[in-house]
Amino acid sequence: MKRMIKKNIYKTYLSVIKNSTKSKMFRNFWVSDEEKEFDAMRDGDLSCAFYVSGILTMFHLVENIHGTVRSTEEDLIKSGWKKISRPKIGSIIIWEKQIFGDEEHAHIGFYVGDGRAISNSTEEGYPIRHDWQFKGNRKIENIYWKEIK
Repeated sequence: MKRMIKKNIYKTYLSVIKNSTKSKMFRNFWVSDEEKEFDAMRDGDLSCAFYVSGILTMFHLVENIHGTVRSTEEDLIKSGWKKISRPKIGSIIIWEKQIFGDEEHAHIGFYVGDGRAISNSTEEGYPIRHDWQFKGNRKIENIYWKEIK
């Protein structure tokens, strides 16, 4: 008798997120204009949206890979993600804009439970696990959730 195997996409999605820490695969996103070619992620310095949208695209949970938090959030909404007030495991968190150097940047990552999130670290240049509220030092702007089956 042949066994029926059923994919558990949600559990796989969470495993991919948790196993992505310290991965350098989202460090570089090459673009060009009329004058030159350059790494829009600055070798991992600005990779949070690329990281989150890359994983979401892998699971067909958004339409495209993005380089900015704004365009990632627009795709989340377009793809049926809903705002929620408290994070659920696997939800997307968008933190307020803060000044880094002489530029202002929002931040995006995944909530993984137990008060922890995974997002790209500007200092490390790859995803790390951290306090979901950055120990109260960064305001959460929005939390998005979509049922994943």
